[in-house]
Amino acid sequence: MTEKYEKEATGYTMTTVMEEAARCLLCHDAPCSKACPAGTDPARFIRSVRFNNVKGAAETIRENNALGAICARVCPTEKYCELACSRTNIDCPIDIGGIQRYVTDFEQAAKMDILKKGSSNGKHIAIIGSGPAGLQVATTLLTKGYAVDIYEKSEKAGGYLTYGIPEYRLPTDIVEYEIKRIINLGANIHYNTTVGEDIMMADLKATNDAVVVAVGASESKMLPMFADNPNVETAVDFLARVKETKGNISDVPNSAVVVGGGDVAMDVATTLRRLDVQTVTDVAYEEFSEFKASKKELKGTRKAGVTILDGYIPTRVSNNEVTFNHRHIDSELKIKADKIILAVGQRVNTTNLNIDINNHQEVPYAGYRTADPKVFVTGDIAQGDKTVVWAVRKGKDVAEQIDQLLTRDEDSDLVLGGK
Repeated sequence: MTEKYEKEATGYTMTTVMEEAARCLLCHDAPCSKACPAGTDPARFIRSVRFNNVKGAAETIRENNALGAICARVCPTEKYCELACSRTNIDCPIDIGGIQRYVTDFEQAAKMDILKKGSSNGKHIAIIGSGPAGLQVATTLLTKGYAVDIYEKSEKAGGYLTYGIPEYRLPTDIVEYEIKRIINLGANIHYNTTVGEDIMMADLKATNDAVVVAVGASESKMLPMFADNPNVETAVDFLARVKETKGNISDVPNSAVVVGGGDVAMDVATTLRRLDVQTVTDVAYEEFSEFKASKKELKGTRKAGVTILDGYIPTRVSNNEVTFNHRHIDSELKIKADKIILAVGQRVNTTNLNIDINNHQEVPYAGYRTADPKVFVTGDIAQGDKTVVWAVRKGKDVAEQIDQLLTRDEDSDLVLGGK
């Protein structure tokens, strides 16, 4: 059971990655590179692979994306770079994610050390949260010479990368490898430290030149009708339990119903099948034409043998039986299962951080600056997509903004306050 849960799909070999890279049309004005939120420049690293310069390809990826090995596995490339690929209208797009995985795996095996810490500029930054956005902020600022302290409420860094994404999609050793690289750059991570309890925001502001709030949407939403039901578990809690035990949970059910239609719901449903749950049914509010889950994850869930019912809303629950009604047609269904798992969205927790959020679990304004000139936001709490690659982009953007503001002339009215 554990082996089945942990098994990651096989990647490219040297021969097969060269064959895939050879399909690239070497576009002069490559649309794939323009479509990458993180600015990783797929055209450039694919060209390097094609001409057997894997080291150069790794340098291209790392200079733009601190989490290149992670994004290679979990980025919904069909929405971004591969959607823009020029080969799409000929046969099928280049497998950009697969090539990036090969390159970053090569980088790890070769023990390459691409990024270097910049010369100290005497400035200090505090980051609240060690998810993908926080890790990218840290990396960008460290290479510019800043001292960086990250405050993480859990005992491990990585946020949802560590506690949420299943092992078969994102192996733990890959996440640990990426985090170790950032620690080696100089990031100081304070584990089991909750800002607002173990250390106050006022103290961080007093001892740092800027504070970046990079808290993720780490808490599951609960539909009132399912509250306090012993047969119900949230997706976040379930995935965290499975990830921490490497699939060796003691309460594997014989049947389960998953409520939700996003990537998290697909992760839950596929994980259940990999844990040998015999009957898994996913019921989604969205119809297939409006599904939030990526095509890749939806395809994998179907391949795993999950029954997916679209367009249904839960209306009643009694113990382990859920009644659903269709949104558009006169149809009612009842499903009884040993386990009910809710994947109906997640929320951020900004308690004691003095950050206001709206109903979309974001700050109610575009950009990264708060009303406090020393406090910035990024990651899930900032407006924009909630994917890992977008977290990387937001992390890079806020780091560049902070650097520009802190390095302007002291008499500028936009300079942040001193320590």
